[in-house]
Order: sequence, then structure tokens, then C-alpha cells
Amino acid sequence: MSRRVLLHVGTPKTGTSYLQDVLYKNRNRLLKDGILYPADRFDAHFLAALDLMRLRWGGLEAEAVGAWEKLAAEVRAHDGTAIISHEIFASASRSQVARALAALGHQPGGDTSNGGTEIHLVLSVRDLVRQIPAEWQENVKHRARFGYGRFLELIQDPERAHRVGAWFWGVQEIPDILDRWGADIPPERIHLVTVPPSGGSPDLLWDRFSTTFGLDGLDLKLTTRRANPSLGVPESALIRRINRVAARDLPPQHYRPLVRELLAHRTLSKRTKSARLGLPPDQYPWVHELTESWIAELSRRGYHVVGDLEDLRGAPAPSGKWVDPDHPPERQVAAAAVEAIKALLLDNAEAHAENDRLRRKLEDARRELVRARTPRLMRSMEWTVQKLEGSGKGRQALDVYRKARKRAPR
Repeated sequence: MSRRVLLHVGTPKTGTSYLQDVLYKNRNRLLKDGILYPADRFDAHFLAALDLMRLRWGGLEAEAVGAWEKLAAEVRAHDGTAIISHEIFASASRSQVARALAALGHQPGGDTSNGGTEIHLVLSVRDLVRQIPAEWQENVKHRARFGYGRFLELIQDPERAHRVGAWFWGVQEIPDILDRWGADIPPERIHLVTVPPSGGSPDLLWDRFSTTFGLDGLDLKLTTRRANPSLGVPESALIRRINRVAARDLPPQHYRPLVRELLAHRTLSKRTKSARLGLPPDQYPWVHELTESWIAELSRRGYHVVGDLEDLRGAPAPSGKWVDPDHPPERQVAAAAVEAIKALLLDNAEAHAENDRLRRKLEDARRELVRARTPRLMRSMEWTVQKLEGSGKGRQALDVYRKARKRAPR
């Protein structure tokens, strides 16, 4: 049984992709120091979260069956510290939380005197000023067709009747997430990692994660290609328009590599001169009021904060013009579309070249198979014909032979 489990349950858009990739790529190095990151593939913890919460996710839920128990069994079998991390754990219900904690060896009240596992809950958090537009964009990158204005209406519905609003607050309402996940965990074992304000050192967030997970002083490789980059206003608008005309016809297994990865992440995210997606000016008052109530509540509970709760206040409303993603600059959208078409053309050309290479390889293999099954006499005759074909007199001799064969009776 693991003596200690660090359970990182969210929230989305808080540097989680980078953290998880570093942990995955360094899992062998971590294990030498007694730290288990149980994963045989980079998305193992994502699949475990889908399995635990029985979530449908574009067909991946079938692949996830049994993933939670597999992960939990690895943790139970490890004698040391284990780390589990994925942001969609934040949406788990109280019954799912109870099931998860029990599977990891948690005893009521966090008691460890009779062999119970010491579970530490980690929640990384970022201000709503950045989280709200980021969540709409994530919806767009997952096939959503509704506009930004409609998204804002849905998340402000007090009933949270629509799945969009219910999901948003399920993974973003910090006190509620901690109510569900931390109800039976001592507050000193609950750690809040705040995302620093924009413009600070890019290493600061990793330093906070490293401190929380006890990775300070370990020689880890921190370079990674995995990230969840943001898009500008025209680029977000373009992806939404693609969703409106193509998402229904494009199966999830094709949408993910073509639209989300190729277009959004690898192409359009590189257009950094576009207007950045932000909170509309008229939304700041209610966001700031809600944030103030959260800060007061979190301060009262006495959790361990790595960073500063003041980071949750977010930036004030900018003085410049706000660009509405529902009515973007059309010339910029067109320019982004041209780059998207270019990326698709190059990807298609590369796919054709690969198909041609594989076809040639298959033909070579077929010829070798035929040769392997052909008797030696036939191979000798084939060699003779090839030699004769290589000279003028040889070709003449073959022509005479072939004409004679045609005249000969069967």
C-alpha cells in the first residue's frame, strides 16, 4: 500500500498538460526516488478519470473501461509516494470521490494509524478572468458550435440547467470542488497551487508544482512538446465556423488529429499577433464579486496555499478596445483560413507521399513473395528474359520466340 498519495484533481487550463507530460516522461527517474507516476501511456490518468466518472468522451470511454481500477491497483501495490493527476477529476460527484479515495487506501478522517494511506489533495487554480474565455475556447476545440455570448449566458444561469454551465462550474467552482474532494481530508493535507498572473516568470508555476509534489532537487527533464496552447479571436472564430459546417460529418477520431491538433494547436496557435480572447468589460463586476467571496472562504478554511490567493483576483478590465469573437475582424479570419488550408494541403500531400511509399513497399514485398514461391527454373528463365530485354539483339530474339509461341498449337 502506498504510504502517501498526491491526488491532483484540477482545474483545467492551469498548466496541467505540461505538468502531466513532465511527470510521464520522467516516470522512470521518479521511481528511483520512490515516487510512482503510474502510466503506461501519456493519457493513462485521463482514461482513469473517464472510467471513474463514467464520462462519455467522443468514443474514448470504451477504451477507458477498467482504467481506474488498474491505476488504483498500481498505486496500492507501490510502497512509497504515488502521484495521480488529471484536471477532469474536478467534476467528480461525492459518491465518485468516495469510491476513488477508498480505492487508494483512504481511511475515514484521513486516519493513517491502522495502515491507511496518507492522501494529499492538490488543486491548481487560476482566476476566472482568464478561465472563462479559456473554457469557451476549449469547448470550441472540442467541436462546440455556440458563440461566446451564448456561453456567457449559459454559465450565468443560476439553475445551471444546460450541460455547458453544469460542466463549467463543476470544474471551476473552487470551494465546491474542495467540498466534494476534501470533505474527509484534513485541511493541512489540501494544497492550493495558484497560477501566477500573466507576465510573470514562465518558471514560477513549475516551481510551485515542484514544491507541492516534493520534486525539488530532482534532476528532471522539463522540456516537453505537449501543451494546450491558446488561440486568438479570429482563430477561435474560424474553428467555430468549421465546427458549424463540418463537425457533424467528421467523426471524433478524425476531428481530433485534423481540427484540434493540426489546425488549432500546431497551426493557428502560432498566430500570436491576433487580438487575444478576453472577458467582455461588462462581465468584470460579477466575476470580481464572486472571486472576492471565494478568497474569503478559502482563507477561512485554512488550506495550504502554494502561491497567493490574491492571484485569483485576476487583472482589471483593460482600457483598450475589446474584440468580440462572435463578430471578429473578417480579414483576419480570412487570413487565418488561408493558413489553415495550407496546413491541410501540406498534411494531405504528406499523407499521399506516405501512401505511395507504403504502396511501393507492399509491391516490393509482393514480388519477393512471388520469387520465393517460384521454382528455380522459373527464376532462371525470368533472369534470362530480363537479360535479353536489355539489348537490341536480345529483344529481337524474344520477338521471334513470342511469335513462334503464338503460332504453335496448344
